[in-house]
Amino acid sequence: MEISIMHTVDGRKTVHLDDYIAALRTYDAEGFRRVWSTQMPRDPDALTVLALAGREVPRIEFATGVLPIQTQHPMNLAQRALTVNAVTDGRLTLGVGLTHRVVTEGMWGIPYDRGVRRMSEYLDGLLPLLNDKMVDAAGEFTTTRGDMSLTEVPGPPVYLAALGPQMLKLAGRRTAGTVTWMTGPKTLRDHIVPSLRAAAESAGRAASDVRTVAFLPVAVTDDPEPSKESAAKQFAVYNGLPSYRAMLDREGYDTPVDAAIVGDEAAVTARVGELVDAGVDEFVGIVFDRDEAVRNRTRALLRALDG
Repeated sequence: MEISIMHTVDGRKTVHLDDYIAALRTYDAEGFRRVWSTQMPRDPDALTVLALAGREVPRIEFATGVLPIQTQHPMNLAQRALTVNAVTDGRLTLGVGLTHRVVTEGMWGIPYDRGVRRMSEYLDGLLPLLNDKMVDAAGEFTTTRGDMSLTEVPGPPVYLAALGPQMLKLAGRRTAGTVTWMTGPKTLRDHIVPSLRAAAESAGRAASDVRTVAFLPVAVTDDPEPSKESAAKQFAVYNGLPSYRAMLDREGYDTPVDAAIVGDEAAVTARVGELVDAGVDEFVGIVFDRDEAVRNRTRALLRALDG
């Protein structure tokens, strides 16, 4: 199982790009192969940041986990993703998803219903464009016509944020895999991984053609309670988002804190081992603790465990 790390540029008042690039250089020097970046509604545009950072940090790979589709047409996203992939010499992995009703309808005024259909039509446009093919896809929600022959660099692999059965089927049949969050090892083992692989095989693909990328908070510490208190504050919002609440319930977790991997080296190693046994292909550690010593210790263990 590969182990990567998540880092998002801070942009509440100022885009701290220099700090982001410094962090990437640290991860690169420590031996991390890939860094994932989220796209929150109030954050800077992730692809713009990755294009700039990719010119400054020439070796580490980049991934988005994930970009919401509702505010951008497939042609627009393909244009930007292909540009970033060219700028970074093919180091981009593109994760996309539907975000949540509270954002889609509450902030953007865009309907959230029939998500699988919306995503399927979106992929009808996006995937051919990323693979230098002409597309003529007329849909109920999204219509895409044209091509995107703007770079000789191949398009990035596409991952779909998928937790429910129908979205997992779509991911397994058509994309490189899925990206999960707040999903524990039993749910990954019994639901996510087998559903994704079965969908791939039903589409005539090999089970190995799709990968499961699991995001979870992690902190290596001899004193777990302060880290758990920090996790409770940082991740409380996910307790009320239906898709993540469903994953917590399926796992038997009361709160998002239960999903966090917190403890000393032995305890964290054991929890990460559960992800390996569940069939996870890539674990993305979210190093959330504010204490710098804990953060350094956590990254050191993640690098030691990378297989």
